[in-house]
Amino acid sequence: MPHTVILCADDYGLSPGVGAAIRDLIGRGRLTATSCMTVCRFWPEEALKLKPLAERADVGLHLTLTDQAPLGPMPRLAPQGRLPPLGTLMRLAYTGGLDAREIAAEVDRQVVAFADAFGAPPAYIDGHQHVHQLPVVRDAVLAALARLPGAYVRLCREPRLAVLRRGVAVAKTLLIAELGGPLAARARAAGIPVNSSFRGVYDFSGRVPFGDLMARFLEPPAERALVMVHPGIPDEALRAADPLVDQRAVEYEHLKGDAFAALLADKGVRLGRFADA
Repeated sequence: MPHTVILCADDYGLSPGVGAAIRDLIGRGRLTATSCMTVCRFWPEEALKLKPLAERADVGLHLTLTDQAPLGPMPRLAPQGRLPPLGTLMRLAYTGGLDAREIAAEVDRQVVAFADAFGAPPAYIDGHQHVHQLPVVRDAVLAALARLPGAYVRLCREPRLAVLRRGVAVAKTLLIAELGGPLAARARAAGIPVNSSFRGVYDFSGRVPFGDLMARFLEPPAERALVMVHPGIPDEALRAADPLVDQRAVEYEHLKGDAFAALLADKGVRLGRFADA
């Protein structure tokens, strides 16, 4: 009997090329969720293009607190109008350097920007570079989810043994999983729906063929497993905004191709939305 996997594309709204690739894959039935960056200037227009596909995929908020401009003033975190790199944000989060009210206000602004452009609240919340797991940030995320009945949170937890057996970016995957422990515990205690397995972390180097990585990410079967991907069509806006460019095209070509369809059939996997899993 087929088992259902949620296949989630990150970074919708980052550039027109990323949006075009994700919409194409949703239309082909090759994606069942996408996470949207409402801080990006392309978001309002890209949201309108995504709305016709709303019944085919979960559409969530990709909370962004690094490397972009915030939607409102953040004098502590972004005094020059630009959010810090991930390393700086993590240091501040774990040393008491984040202003809880400032973070909560920005989370709320990004949720509102999502609903204003998309015409509906986010189906879930996760974080660009997994920032939703960090101290202070997770408090604001949980508070936002409490005002979004039925919305789920994307957990990045994965059993250590599964990570070791998979053998893909082991240290990075274990770190991301461990940082998510407190969020996972609090979400479950609050009754917020969560995925049970998180896969898709790798180094984006291209040294291992992406099809081989996907074969590992789909093993072994797990209830409510979520696999994260980053497809896109490279364009100048993407090159100006993010260092991850060419590997997005590799992912896009694989996910829309016959080899991926054959892999799904071979693994006994059906792609579905969160409610299906």
